[in-house]
Amino acid sequence: MKFTIGWLKEHLDTQKKDNELIEKLTDIGLEVESFENLSSGLDSFKVAKIINAEQHPNADRLRICDVDIGLDNTVKVVCGAPNAKKDLLTIYAGPGSIIPKNNMKLSVSKIRGVTSYGMLCSESELNLSNESEGITELTTSKYSDKIGKNFFKSNTEKVVDLSITPNRPDCLGVRGIARDLAAAGAGKLKNISNKNIKKNGSQTIKVSIKKEKNQGCTVFGSCLITGVTNKESPKWLKEKIISLGQKPISAIVDITNYVMLDLNRPLHAYDADKIDKEIIVRNSKKSETFEALDNKEYKLGDDMCVISDKSGVLGLGGIIGGTRSGTEINTKNILLESAYFIPRSIRKTSKLLNIDTDAKFRFERGIDPRSIELGLSKAAELISEICGGKISNFDIQKTEKHEKNKIKFNVSLFEKITGFKVDDNEIVKILTDLGFEVSKKKLELDLKIPTWRPDITQPIDIVEEIVRIKGYNNIETLEPEKTKIKDTLNKQQKLFHFLQRSVASKGYFETVTWSFTDSKINNFFKENLKEIKIVNPISSDLDVLRNSIFTNLTFYLKKNLDRGFKDISLFEIGPIFKNSKPGEQLTVIGAIKSGKVSRLNWNEKERPVDVFDVKKDVIQTLVEAGYDRKSFFIRDKSPSYYHPGKAGSVYLDKDDIEPVAYFGDIHPNLSLIHI
Repeated sequence: MKFTIGWLKEHLDTQKKDNELIEKLTDIGLEVESFENLSSGLDSFKVAKIINAEQHPNADRLRICDVDIGLDNTVKVVCGAPNAKKDLLTIYAGPGSIIPKNNMKLSVSKIRGVTSYGMLCSESELNLSNESEGITELTTSKYSDKIGKNFFKSNTEKVVDLSITPNRPDCLGVRGIARDLAAAGAGKLKNISNKNIKKNGSQTIKVSIKKEKNQGCTVFGSCLITGVTNKESPKWLKEKIISLGQKPISAIVDITNYVMLDLNRPLHAYDADKIDKEIIVRNSKKSETFEALDNKEYKLGDDMCVISDKSGVLGLGGIIGGTRSGTEINTKNILLESAYFIPRSIRKTSKLLNIDTDAKFRFERGIDPRSIELGLSKAAELISEICGGKISNFDIQKTEKHEKNKIKFNVSLFEKITGFKVDDNEIVKILTDLGFEVSKKKLELDLKIPTWRPDITQPIDIVEEIVRIKGYNNIETLEPEKTKIKDTLNKQQKLFHFLQRSVASKGYFETVTWSFTDSKINNFFKENLKEIKIVNPISSDLDVLRNSIFTNLTFYLKKNLDRGFKDISLFEIGPIFKNSKPGEQLTVIGAIKSGKVSRLNWNEKERPVDVFDVKKDVIQTLVEAGYDRKSFFIRDKSPSYYHPGKAGSVYLDKDDIEPVAYFGDIHPNLSLIHI
């Protein structure tokens, strides 16, 4: 959400400096993305004067202009504008400048054999208006003494860009932001000054909302404005639109956009003369089509909220209007729409059709359903002032009343949750400034939630609002107790994590697999252990608890080999099951290698992995775990799935009965059958 400081102060009476306002915005949870001058990045656009303009020798529609940009010498610019002539004051952009309209970076270039140093800009290229037929013409009286000066320097407005979270749709309008700042003590919220609009009879275009299942519209407000003269927007309005990164189009369109940005109230203007008899708000019919204002034709599905007339669809409610009823520069009569569309309906339709608009962005987050008349009044007033015309009475059609939700809030809850106390009267003031209706009964507050805050649903939300406005920095920071009672991990858990890191450091990739496996694979590895069947397996090929860590390791080794990955090193640490009784499971670590050994230096020859490589990894891991290498004893004993004569077992001492580890090649029979 972008806005200028000047625009903010139209709603907020404040003595705070700009930087103080920025800090306060951050304090109350409205994250500031950027804060910069409106003219930032536009320093290279200068007021210039054409000293001479000659016909290009190689092009009928081009002129070679000698341009005074305030330097000792003029610069040559090849220009195709029909109004490029001697003594014209205009705007010059030098090499390196970035044109606002299309982000094109200028460079020195040859055009039909003549070198051009930059360009002379139209108002359209600078996003000043839609005028693109010729270069900008500046008045002599105002700009004759400013040749060589920055054209945009006079515009020192500072633009704030906020990152608004989805739960704060009210801050997608400048007034909502001002309201939060006022509640936080940064100033006083100004009253909205609505002039008494002179209204001329009833709105003559009939409007109806069909009572259908999944209807996406609950309120539709409208008024008819006749005899308007659509035109280019006045300077103040264009500047506001441009400051927020949008392009001025026409007065009617710009006014609706302005009200949307100012009050977070999306509107839509229809050319009333293009409406066939009446407005019907209904669900779309399957395979119904309409052409939108983005010049795309959309095929609609069932239950999409559409605005239609007797001839068909005029627009998608709350998302985008259609070309058939769009306003133009010669539009004389308009129907102004201010409606409430259900967020889930907007979200569903926009996702299915892949449409993203500013109105959709706001409606899907939740617009104030009680701002219908406010939006109509503001827009109608501006249209009447700028474009003229007669305003009809407002027509408000409803299928649902949007009452304010109520919450009972005990003020003691605040201190209980946050740990610090705020005076009861201050709590009441904060909530009142935020738009809550407050009725106090001893320690309990009866609250009516403002309709622009759909995110407030329970007492804890009230606590959050108070602490947000009061300041998170008022919450006392408590140091945690530093007395260490006992180790977080026991000895076995420490060994688990150490071995995990130790094996990984030797180039093995860790796998995490199920503790259950395929009984067909498990048969090769179970040795003399009992097979433990699962009564309700999640899959027919995961029907037993594994008796060996290698059941799944070899399975996934094969998957990798089948995909062409030959040099593989995998390991897993996890449980194996000797029996079904508690305590009859072991946590073991197993690893498997295949392919060739990675060369340690350029002089080393490439070779296949062998039994000595895995033996080295086993011994080194045990040494790193703290065991004495000198006491190790190796025997040729190994399980049946190892290759006889190419396998062995490691004992921590020659007198030990049980080995601590095995190593060796996989048995060739198993390799043929399984791998």
